[in-house]
This record gives sequence, structure tokens and C-alpha cells, in this order.
Amino acid sequence: MRICIGLVIGAVLGLTLPGMTWIGVLGRLFVGALKAIAPLLVFVLVSSSLANARGGGMAKFRTVIFLYLFSTLCAAIVAVLVNFIHPVTITLAGLDAAEGYTAPGSMSEIVLNLLMNVIANPVDALVNANYIGILFWAVVFGIALKAARPGIKEDMEDLAEGTSKVVRWVISCAPFGILGLVFDAVSTSGLEIFTTYGELVLVLVITMLIVALVVNPLIVGVTLRHNPYPLIFKCIRQSGVTAFFTRSSAANIPVNMELCKELGLDEDMYSVAIPLGSTINMDGAAAVITTFALTAANSAGAEVTLPMAILLSVVSTFSACGTSGVAGGSLLLVPLACSLFGITNDIAMQIVGVGFIVSVIQDSMETALNSSGDVIFTATAEFSEWKKEGKELPI
Repeated sequence: MRICIGLVIGAVLGLTLPGMTWIGVLGRLFVGALKAIAPLLVFVLVSSSLANARGGGMAKFRTVIFLYLFSTLCAAIVAVLVNFIHPVTITLAGLDAAEGYTAPGSMSEIVLNLLMNVIANPVDALVNANYIGILFWAVVFGIALKAARPGIKEDMEDLAEGTSKVVRWVISCAPFGILGLVFDAVSTSGLEIFTTYGELVLVLVITMLIVALVVNPLIVGVTLRHNPYPLIFKCIRQSGVTAFFTRSSAANIPVNMELCKELGLDEDMYSVAIPLGSTINMDGAAAVITTFALTAANSAGAEVTLPMAILLSVVSTFSACGTSGVAGGSLLLVPLACSLFGITNDIAMQIVGVGFIVSVIQDSMETALNSSGDVIFTATAEFSEWKKEGKELPI
């Protein structure tokens, strides 16, 4: 409720007092604080959880990884269907918003980037918020410290609890942070993107809403054989809303961990699954890559057959999982997908330019879908084990 009040106040101030730019500082401070504490939180929680783990739980991890990858593939397929039903064509000439960016040339380059990020210097990974590297080294240290003295393990638990408390302090400032973020968005973003590229934005939004409100609930419902919407709406409300305005999966990791704790999930499980999800659970990114690639094909006059579209879905899925390892995020994976249709890099980068223009909506929706899905599927994997044990679900 406090966040909703902050959202309304921020929107009103953005419309009536756009010159009071200092209000937007509240949002930047909030996002900055979340981004600052998130790498330390992930490293401390993962290493502490593994060092103190009592064993078991592999079935839940297999389930959550499968759900992450399967939902990402489903998002790409939904994007293909929506774009086939309503293909979008835009004028590309003269766009240079992507100038200065370099897209990866192949899938092997994406994989290499990910591998190099995995083995990055652990201190450098913490400083630069390289979560795949943080996760790798946290797992290594956690396993190595399983043989440590009980006192050291207790100290690690105390450190993890202390870091979590700092996170709770930061999250308690969310109403003010959201106020500042909404003020910035309303006061600086005009309505031009709705008129110039409105059709493309609409296709993106519809695709992501279908994934969030139809596909993901269907996956959860089939897995749990239980009404999925209480969990879906809770995750969207408490994770998706903050992710929408922060536009940062990294900043939303602490928010997601707090939500997992509120749901009563196993800390040994979610302390690893949530940061892992920020790397490989990329429903929104897969939808964006697919949509922009098909828009590029339509705009360039390239013919897209059904087998090519299916191949695009698979490529978009694996490309999306590599998004965190590529500077620039999902948009810079678009040229790789475009190469399937023989579209030149020049045309593809013009499409990326369009992406940067509409990113105030595209990136917000994408991050909200990705981040809320991390909690949804982590909880689904845990709840499926509870169902087998005859436990009552909290949703």
C-alpha cells in the first residue's frame, strides 16, 4: 500500500512539477543502494547456505532449472505466434540510436563471454556485479567451507543474517524510491514513443502479458495441480512492480529473496535459485529478441517460414540465457537472431536502435516479467515437493 501511494504521488508530481528534478534523486539512491548490497548478499547467502547445508534438495534444483528454461522457450514461442498474427513493419532508415554498441557475432561468442564471466576474479565479480561469477565462487567457497569448524559456520550464518537485515532496511525505503523513479519516468518520457512505434510497443506488451497471465500460470497450475493465480499475483505485486520501475534484475534480487522468505521457502534453495534465475530465467528477454528479429525480417522483406520461426524460438531461448554475459542486455542479442534470416548487421542494429528508443517500456516490462518469474518458479519447485510430502501450500 505504501508503494502504491508513492507511485501515485510520484506520477502526480511528475505531471504537475516536472522541474523539481531533485525528487528523482530518491529513485536513483534507492536503485543504487539495492545494486550495491545485492552482490554481497548473493555471495554471503549462497556460501553460508552451502557451508551449512544438510544435504538433499537436488530434485528441487532440477525442477527449478527446468521451469526456468521451459518458460523462456514458451515466451519465445508466444512471441512468434503474436507476431505471426499481427506482423509489424517499421521504417528503418536514418536510425542511429545503437551507434557505438557492438553486438556479439555468434552463439559461441555468447558462450565464451559467459564462461569468462564464470571464472572472473571473485573480487572483480563482486565489484562489477557479475552475478554468474559471484554465484560460481560462492558455490566453490560454500562447498570448501563445509569442512570448516562449527564456529566459522556460525559466524557465516551471523554475517548472512546481518547482510539480510541491511537489505530489509533498504527495502523499507521502497515507497520513497518508487516515488522518485515514477517522477523521473513521467517528467522525462513524452508520448512520442506511443505514436511513432506504438504498434511495436503494443505487440511487446501483449506478448509479455500473455506470458505473465496465461503461460506462466498454466505452467505453475500443471506442475502443482493447484490454482496458480494467488502465487502469480503475489509475485507480480511484490516483485514485478519494483522490477518494473527499477528496470534492474540485479536490484530486484534482494526484493525477491525477501519474498521467498515471506513465502516460507527453504533458504538453502532460494539463496541459490534466485541469483541463478537472474541469469537463465529470461522470459522477457526471449520475447524481446524474437519480436525484434521478426520485426526486422518483416521490415526488410525477408520471408519467415514456420520451421525458421521454431528455430528462432530455440535460438532466442539460448541467447536470452546468455543476456547477462553480454554488455547491453537482450537488445544486443537481436542481430544474432536476425542472422537466421540473412539480415545484415546494419539493418539489425537499426532495429536495436528502435529498442533503445522504446526501452522505457520494453525494458521495464521485460525486467518485471523476468524477475517476478524467478520467485514464481522457485516457489513452484519448492511447493511441488511440499505436495508430495502432503504439506499445505501457503497460497
